[in-house]
Amino acid sequence: MSQFPHVGDTLPKRRRSTAIVLAVLATLTLLATVHLVFSPHSLPGLPLVAALAAATCGIAWLVAGRDAARDRAGKRALEGADARLAGLLDSAMDAIITVDSDQNVILYNKAAERIFGWPTREMLGQPLTRLIPQRHRDAHGGQVRRFGQTGTTSRRMGDGTVLYGLRASGEEFPLEASISQLDTAHGKLYTVILRDVTERVRAAEELSAFASAAHAIRESEKTRIARELHDELAQSLTAIKMDATLVREAIPREASAVRAKLDDMLGLLDTTVAATRRIASDLRPLLLDDLGLVPAIEWLTHNFSQRHGVPCKLSLDEDVELGEPYATAVFRIVQESLVNVAKHAGASRVDVRVERTGAAVVLEVADDGAGFALDAPRKASSLGLMGLRERARLLQGTVEIDTAPGRGTRIRVLIPVPETADAAETGDMT
Repeated sequence: MSQFPHVGDTLPKRRRSTAIVLAVLATLTLLATVHLVFSPHSLPGLPLVAALAAATCGIAWLVAGRDAARDRAGKRALEGADARLAGLLDSAMDAIITVDSDQNVILYNKAAERIFGWPTREMLGQPLTRLIPQRHRDAHGGQVRRFGQTGTTSRRMGDGTVLYGLRASGEEFPLEASISQLDTAHGKLYTVILRDVTERVRAAEELSAFASAAHAIRESEKTRIARELHDELAQSLTAIKMDATLVREAIPREASAVRAKLDDMLGLLDTTVAATRRIASDLRPLLLDDLGLVPAIEWLTHNFSQRHGVPCKLSLDEDVELGEPYATAVFRIVQESLVNVAKHAGASRVDVRVERTGAAVVLEVADDGAGFALDAPRKASSLGLMGLRERARLLQGTVEIDTAPGRGTRIRVLIPVPETADAAETGDMT
C-alpha cells in the first residue's frame, strides 16, 4: 500500500481520455465512410473522404498510443520516485509522520514503527491521537489548529520542549518534536519529526539527582564546619580571652609593657572571635537549623543592612516554614541575591518578599540599583545568577529576571513545594 496516494493523482488522466475519445470518433467516422464508399449509391468524392478519415483515424490512435506510453512511463517514474522517497524517509533516524487536515496518518516511516511499536499497515488512516497519551489528547487538537492559523510553517527541534508519546505497549515516553505545515490541493498537511529522548531525559534526571545529592552533602559539611567553628573554636577563643583577662588583672600596675601587650592580645582575640562567628554564619547560620527558615531570613536581611548600610525591607509569610532541601534552597537564593546586590548593584534600597502560594514558594529580591543587560556576555568570575538558576532547577523551580541598565533588578523565583515538605509535618529542620 503506497504511503503517497497523492502522487498518483497527478497523472494526466484527462488528456489521455480525450485522446482515446478522439481516436474512437475517428474510427467511427472511418467505418461510416467505408460503408458509404461500398454503397450502391456512393458519391464520386467518397474514396478521398475515406482516405482522409483513415489518415485521421491513424493519427488519432497514434496520439492515443503515444499518450498512453507517456502515462505508463510517467507512472513508472513517479512510482520510482515514490519508492526512493519512501527509502529516504525509512532511512531517517527520527520518526516522520504526516497527517491530513482531519489528523489522520497518511505517512509513517520505519523509525516511527520502531519508536511507537505500531506497524505502518495499522497506522495509515488512523488518527494521530492513537500515539498521544490520553491526558494530552484534549489539548492536542486545539494546539494543531492554532498552529495552522499562525502562518508559521516550521518549528525547530531542540528548543528544550519535551512532549510525551504513547507506545503500542501503553508506555509513555518523552519526545522532542518539530512540526511543519503544507497547503496542497487536497487540503493542509502537517508533518512532524519526532525524536525519542528517553535516554537523554533519564541522564538529565540522574545528573540532577546527583547534583542535588552533592548540594545536600555540601550543605551538611558546611553545617558541620560552622558548628565546629561556633561551638569549638569560638568557645576556645573565648576561654583564652577570659584567661588572658585574668592574667592581665593579676599583673602589677607598674608592668605597663606586659599589660599593653595583653591588651593587644585581648583586642586580637575579640577580632578573631568575631571573625570566627561571621565565617560560621556565612557557612551555615545556626538559626536556620535551630529556629527555622523565617528567623534565618530575618537575620539575613538585618545582617545585610548592618554590613552594607543599605535599608532592606522584608515581607515574609510566617507560614513559609519548610523542610529540607527546600528551606536551605530558599535561604541560599535570598542570600546569593543579596550578595549580588552588595557586589554589583550600588543600590540604596532592597525589597525582599517570601510567601507561600498554594503548592509553591515565591520569593522576590528587588533593588533600585544600576541594573544590567541580560544579553551581555557573562564575566568569567560572575557565577551568582548561574548559582540561582541551578538551585531553582534542582527543585524544578523557575527563575525570572527583570532588569535593564539604570533601572534596578528584580529576581523572582518560584519553587514548587509538595505538602510533605512542610516543616511542621516532617519535623525536619536540618
